[in-house]
Amino acid sequence: MNTSDFSRRGFLLGMGGAGLGLSACANGVGSNDGARIDARVDSTLRYLYNRYPGAQELASKSTGQLVMPLVTEAGFLVGGAYGRGALRINDATVDYYLLAQGSAGLQIGAQQYAHVLFFMTDEALMDFRTASGWVASADIKYAFQSDGDRLTADTITASSPVVAVVFGQAGLIAGASIEGAKYTRIIP
Repeated sequence: MNTSDFSRRGFLLGMGGAGLGLSACANGVGSNDGARIDARVDSTLRYLYNRYPGAQELASKSTGQLVMPLVTEAGFLVGGAYGRGALRINDATVDYYLLAQGSAGLQIGAQQYAHVLFFMTDEALMDFRTASGWVASADIKYAFQSDGDRLTADTITASSPVVAVVFGQAGLIAGASIEGAKYTRIIP
């Protein structure tokens, strides 16, 4: 075994161990953590609705919203993303969720962003709530900005079972996608 093989393996094992360690840390929601997540969710929704008034139309038509106030994504060949948020139904928090996502390939950099999943049907919301770990798939529709900073909810997007709005991006990775992200309910 040569030194470069050992270094690559060590690096990959180290990245995997760091990811597992990160996902295992503070996943429970104690009384203070729940309040902290709720405060961030409130602030994120205020920002979203003030910056993109069209998002209020999505919210009014949805049966529930999963709000992820801060998702941190980083990668160097192997990457991952992590965040915590709350599921809101009728403007009340009903559950807390953890997002974890892994990726491999040509990537380097880090970014942070927020996103909201709008569940447009009762069935989509029920599927999300009853899954032991729900994975975002390619059939999620994204609502995009148009006309400058206005977010529009066209009839195709608004009629989809789940609509994602990704916003507030900052960092060095171009674009943000939640495809492949796994959402798991946090048990208090």
